[in-house]
Amino acid sequence: MNDLKQARNDVLQQIEHACQNAQRDQAEVQLLAVSKTHPSDMLKEMYMAGQRAFGENYLQEALEKIEKLQDLDIEWHFIGHVQRNKTKYLAEKFDWVHGVDRLIIAERLSTQRDVNQEALNICLQVNIDGQDSKDGCQPSKVAELVQQISQLPHLRLRGLMVIPAPNNTAAFDDAKQLFEAVKSKHQHAEDWDTLSMGMSGDMKEAIAAGSTMVRVGTALFGSRDYSK
Repeated sequence: MNDLKQARNDVLQQIEHACQNAQRDQAEVQLLAVSKTHPSDMLKEMYMAGQRAFGENYLQEALEKIEKLQDLDIEWHFIGHVQRNKTKYLAEKFDWVHGVDRLIIAERLSTQRDVNQEALNICLQVNIDGQDSKDGCQPSKVAELVQQISQLPHLRLRGLMVIPAPNNTAAFDDAKQLFEAVKSKHQHAEDWDTLSMGMSGDMKEAIAAGSTMVRVGTALFGSRDYSK
């Protein structure tokens, strides 16, 4: 068994154990492979091991990979900060955008999504623990944003994405409470099914709190070389 396949199996086993401990069904938690800075060949190898959902942070790098791997049935997630001048490419090339935190971004994605494409799946990024260095809307603004974005065509609002401060795993519980509060009032509650939280170092705690999608990079691909 090659190293990447073994790494993926190990991560899936960690997810399985976390779900067992939390008395959850493993099928409720999706593994998103965070592939930023890693070459297309590694993504292809991970794809051959069974992985289908890949998350990218840097747009230009992602577009190059999407072009090189266009023959593969990959579900592309953009999980980086969404800049207003980049929404056209996100709307055209991705299946999911996780970092939506303003109405203007959602409006641009809606307008720029081709009517012949399936609706673009989006998650609201929430600054769940008030970090000065983090993007994301304030928790108090979520309900209003959900109401506004739900009216836009060509988008499917799926849930929340959070990146708490390191070791602040209590924020996962706050995110779950916010997620459930919105779902109880959401007019499209059947679409509100995604809580994107947890990474290589804290996915056990995130799953215990209710995560439905963990974003894992280092545990799958190894350390990143940012010099490239």
